[in-house]
Amino acid sequence: MKKPYEKPVIFKLKTGFMNKFGGGSYFLKKVRTKIDGVPVDELVERFGSPLFVFSEKRLRNKFRELKNAFTLRYPNVEFSWSYKTNYLDAICAILHSEGETAEVVSEFEYEKARRLGVPGNQIIYNGPYKPLDSLRRAAREGARINIDHFEEIADLEQVADELGTKIKVGIRLNMDTGIKPQWSRFGFNLENGQALDAVKRIAAGGKLELVGLHCHIGTFILEPRAYENEVRKMVQFAYQVEEQFGFKIEYLDIGGGFPSKNRLKGVYLPPDVAVPSIDEFAERVCNALLESLKPGDYPKLILESGRAIVDEAGFLITTVHASKRMPDGRRAYVLDAGVNILFTAFWYHFNVELDREVQGPSEPCILYGPLCMNIDVVDDAVQLPPLPRGTRLILSPVGAYNVTQWMQFIRYRPAVVLIGENGEVDLIREAEDLSDIVRREKLPERLKLQ
Repeated sequence: MKKPYEKPVIFKLKTGFMNKFGGGSYFLKKVRTKIDGVPVDELVERFGSPLFVFSEKRLRNKFRELKNAFTLRYPNVEFSWSYKTNYLDAICAILHSEGETAEVVSEFEYEKARRLGVPGNQIIYNGPYKPLDSLRRAAREGARINIDHFEEIADLEQVADELGTKIKVGIRLNMDTGIKPQWSRFGFNLENGQALDAVKRIAAGGKLELVGLHCHIGTFILEPRAYENEVRKMVQFAYQVEEQFGFKIEYLDIGGGFPSKNRLKGVYLPPDVAVPSIDEFAERVCNALLESLKPGDYPKLILESGRAIVDEAGFLITTVHASKRMPDGRRAYVLDAGVNILFTAFWYHFNVELDREVQGPSEPCILYGPLCMNIDVVDDAVQLPPLPRGTRLILSPVGAYNVTQWMQFIRYRPAVVLIGENGEVDLIREAEDLSDIVRREKLPERLKLQ
């Protein structure tokens, strides 16, 4: 058959992009036919498209890499899984089996951790909004509670009165570590004296015992020195608290924020160059601890890393539904997956692989999702050859935040599967259908169609 006519298009040459001289950072003809040995075609045939796929082998290996990096450098480390990053039962269960405790930021996440069998004394309860009932439960069950604001101090004093006991607590700090923008909306600021005022308030109340300091400086931090600055300031403040108020700080929780091998929009170096290794972060953190602490003093170092562990264990298989030319001449593809299930597309250029060899020259393309929304753009600058309808794209890494921030908007949310270490494939979340959407709705009798 004669191919339909397409008028020629002229593109301005741009540094870093594919051009007539070759090369370019987005030159793409990468092919992936299998994930951990399981054919992509088989996965889609069994579970449909789009489809999230997680690798148990990659997940365990990334955690062990993180664990080794820190435990080989410091003798007292606790790893606490960040539930907000990915709270699928199977993902959490794997990491708990590796020895991680649970870090939660809501009563919902707290309940999910307890449902999975995590005891209260192995839960860290963070976040700016902790309802009073949830504080009662957390205190009663021995969870570590890191206080975010002065009202929470009063709430916990009320709970202490009700329980007839002094509650051990931590406080969250925010500080200048050289990272901009500074995460200053959480906790008590160190530099302006607010953190010290919080300690004074706790000491004056006499109903709480301060035993920990917590700080989370941001997300996808690419500068290891920022964590060194954080640790040194936390240790200095811990000794100030001990000397002035007699509180012994038992743990320093430095939060998470370590990056994965993803590519932030606006960063033109490949992740292997732009993203420091986990050993670089561990070296900065642990050296700062050992140099700042008094001899023989080894408070527990707590890490709440999420993205750096799970992101690279996650893939999204999506299928090309249609192609078109945009008014500016660029080729566009419509996929069956969009920002409704791939929320992090707003910040990252994912690794894009094809399920087959495709002949033809690559050109700048836009990947759109299936939503009737102009913002539904999976990638606006990826080099692709001419893709036939039905071609599958494998996007990665997508394991962090997408299955917690996804939306049931216009389309059902898809299935999620886990590939085990021995190649077994388990369905860990069923695809939604209409019953999931309407089961909590109530239609008044007077509005029902006759």
